[in-house]
This record gives sequence, C-alpha cells and structure tokens, in this order.
Amino acid sequence: MSIITFWNDDREQTGKTFSAVAVAIKMAIERELKILLISTSCNDKTMENCFVDANASTVKKIIGKNDNIAVDNGIMGIAKLIASNKLEPQAITDYTRVIFKNRLETISGYIPTDNLDYQEKMMAYEKVEKCYPDLIRLANQYYDIVIVDLDKQLNETVKKEIFEMSNLDVMVIRQRMESLNKYIELMNTNPEYKGLKHIMVVGKFHLNTKYNKKNVMRYLRVKDLYITPFNILFFEAAEEHNVVELFLKLKRLKDEDDENYIFMDEIQNIVDKILERLKELQKKMR
Repeated sequence: MSIITFWNDDREQTGKTFSAVAVAIKMAIERELKILLISTSCNDKTMENCFVDANASTVKKIIGKNDNIAVDNGIMGIAKLIASNKLEPQAITDYTRVIFKNRLETISGYIPTDNLDYQEKMMAYEKVEKCYPDLIRLANQYYDIVIVDLDKQLNETVKKEIFEMSNLDVMVIRQRMESLNKYIELMNTNPEYKGLKHIMVVGKFHLNTKYNKKNVMRYLRVKDLYITPFNILFFEAAEEHNVVELFLKLKRLKDEDDENYIFMDEIQNIVDKILERLKELQKKMR
C-alpha cells in the first residue's frame, strides 16, 4: 500500500491536478488496484469537474450504477469523524465518489457554502486541512494506492507531515525557463530530490515548440523526462465532467502519430515509472 503525492511550488498553474487525475484514471483502467484520489484544495473544483455528475446516464452505462455517492463535499463528514476519532479505514469509502467500482474513488477538496463569509470559510478550511494526514494514513490501510493532489496553499506543517508519510513524490513543473531553472536550483540545493522517492513531470506540455522534450531533457541534464502533454480533448472533457469516457475512448487508438495517442502514451509512461519506482523503494526497505 503506497502514498503518492503530486505537488508543485510554482506561482502559476502547472497542470498538477490534471496530471494526478490522468494518472489515477489510467492506473485504474490498466491495473487491478484499489485507488483513492484525494484533493486537498480549498474552493477549487478542478478535480471534481473532471468526473461525471452522479445523475449522468452516460457514465452510469460505462462504470455501472453508483450506489456509493456521498453527500457533496464528503471531506467535511470525514473531518468530523477524524476530530471525534471515529473514522475507520474501511468507512472512508462511505464518503467518496466511486468512479470505477473497486478500482477508483475520489474525495474532492473543501467547497465552502455560500452563507459563510471569508473568515468563516478559512476557519472551516483550517479544521479540514488538519484532518488530511490522518485521512491519508487511514486510507493507506484500506487502499492499494492513495494519490494526493497537494494544494500549495495548504498549511506548511500539514504539507510537511504528508510529505514525510508519502512513499513517492511527483513534482509537476511548467514548460517555461523560470520553472525549469527553479527545478535545477532545487535539485542542486536539495540532493534528496534526486533520489528514488522523487519523480519530476512537466505538465501542460506543448509538443510543437523549441522547448520540446529532447531540448528540455538536454537543458535539465536528465536521461529521461516525464510529461503530461496539453491535450485539447482532455481539457474540454475536464470542463464537461467527461474525462473517464474520454480515456476509455482514447484507449482504442492505434495511430502512434496521433496527438491523442501520444497523450495517452505519455500518461502510461508516468504510470509505469511510478509503479516501477514503488517496487524499487519496497526492495530497498527490505
């Protein structure tokens, strides 16, 4: 059982959440694993919007009737149980949204209600964010893989605790010189980021620029590079709660020159590297 944390430290959006979602779906489709995808965001529906509404008939046909849709914002129910020390690992699934039965479930971030003012919203989020380490720890006892989409605004103490319990960290950066240079500086000043526990992914990657994969690898002085290509179909599907159906459709592509095939292949590369790295880490711990 393993914890994988997707994170970044950039001021701009890097495609971190999209990368975590893509990896979780691809992993769930390809592998016999029970996966939980957790968002730690506040007032951000990026991850939630990727998945179909509970009453949408299209996805019910694809993934089966979902009898386990929790009330909106299930993280609030979880936070209350953790605060009262009443949450059992197997009970977490009562507060998740099931995407693939026995394969993939999600917990969305905190979405405040409209009747709260700003200070009340922040106070409520502070209570929620304190529950994440316990939630992740308990989930790791029940799920094979726990994927955490780490919000950069999360409390630093909480982030540190999540990093410490993570088996693998996936840092998602931008395809821009500022972000690439920041990554190089981080590697030079923190040698541990070159270790087995860390993987770097370039998100929102545009294929047809001079900052292509080959040139970025040369600039970073790395032997391999993992990317989440920017894909317009993925972007649109994420806006329309339709990412699962898209992945099932694109799975059938055979043309290796098709940009959608390339997108799926690059996500597969990330999945393969994550699982390979987890095996390496497990062997090292024996």
